[in-house]
Amino acid sequence: MSEAIRLAHQGDDEAFSLIYRSYSELVRRVCLRMLRDSAEAEDAAQDVFLRVFLKINTFRGESAFSSWLYRLTTNVVLMRFRKKKQNWAVSGAWTTDETDPSSASGAPDVRLTGLLSRVDIETAVDSLPPGNKAAFILHDVYGYDHKEIAERFGYSVGNSKSQVHRARRRLRKLLGEMHQEGHLSGERAVCES
Repeated sequence: MSEAIRLAHQGDDEAFSLIYRSYSELVRRVCLRMLRDSAEAEDAAQDVFLRVFLKINTFRGESAFSSWLYRLTTNVVLMRFRKKKQNWAVSGAWTTDETDPSSASGAPDVRLTGLLSRVDIETAVDSLPPGNKAAFILHDVYGYDHKEIAERFGYSVGNSKSQVHRARRRLRKLLGEMHQEGHLSGERAVCES
């Protein structure tokens, strides 16, 4: 695959087609998991590969290509969320109701809760130990089964299951702590205002 990436960087259309065929399903799954709408996910996946075509020269090979592509994919989806938010704000779909307690200065903005949750999840996943993180991402994000993960890393299926289980348990704990901290700071801000 590194040869295809190098050739695509030089403008080889066949090499880019190979990259597309190899990674298109993965990109679609990530988009669908984040957007939860198949048509929107398909559009986002096309945007991702347009960006790959335009930005493949920025891939330096310091990490796996799939990691670079995953980051690019999540950034494209997050930009779609931001654009949608701006469009709603401009069209007046979001209005401020002075009687609504959530519009108080310093109160958590409930309209951003889903986006912030994604940021919290990404932060929590980044803090996982490497083995847990790799197994979790391959299984829960990319959809690999435990046998494929075990073969990839050269350990047992049971070890793969254990890694994913530990990752999920740690994520629940981390996200619970983040939620409590965010919830408490939001309450404090409302009480202080």
